[in-house]
Amino acid sequence: MSVDLQEIIRAREEADCLVDAAEVETALDRMAAEITAELGDSNPLVYAVMNGALILAGRILPRLPFALEVAYLHATRYGHQIQGTLLDWRVRPTQDLRGRTVLVLDDILDEGHTLHAIIEHLKEEGAARVYSAVLTHKLHDRKAYAGMRADFTGLDVADRFLFGCGMDYKGYWRNAPGIYAVKGL
Repeated sequence: MSVDLQEIIRAREEADCLVDAAEVETALDRMAAEITAELGDSNPLVYAVMNGALILAGRILPRLPFALEVAYLHATRYGHQIQGTLLDWRVRPTQDLRGRTVLVLDDILDEGHTLHAIIEHLKEEGAARVYSAVLTHKLHDRKAYAGMRADFTGLDVADRFLFGCGMDYKGYWRNAPGIYAVKGL
C-alpha cells in the first residue's frame, strides 16, 4: 500500500479540533471514577481492542486504583478503510473468561457492530459480566442496535470522520492528543 505522506500531514494540518487535550483528560478522569465505582471490587479482566484502544488503555489504566488483569484482542471491520462490514478476528481472546467480569476498552462507538460482536463473543466464552468503555461515542442514528451505548463513555462527538486519541486516519494520527475531524468528511 503506497501512502501519500504529504496528504496524511495535510489532513492533520487542515483538520478541525473537536475536543482538545485538556477536555480529553477531564473525560478520562470522569470515566476512571465511574469505572472504579462500578468495577473496583470485581477483579476484572480488561481487554483493549487493538489498535484503537491502545491509547485509551495507556491513559486510563493508570487511573484505575484497583487490582485488574490486562489483555488485548484484535477485531476490526475497517482495516485502513473508511467503512466495512465483515468482522475480522486478528487476535482472539486467550484468557479463561469463565465466571469473570470483563471490561472491553475501545476508542469509539460508531455504528457498534464490532463492539457488539466482541461483547457477544466474550459472553459466549463464559464471562459472567461484560462491560464496555469507549472514549468517544459518535452521535448519529445508524447504530447497529437502537439506543446502543457503552457502559462508560468519555465524550459524545459529531458524526464526522475522526482521528486522534486512538482513532486513525488511514493508519496515522492515533497519537494526536485531541480528537480531530477530517475536513470535508
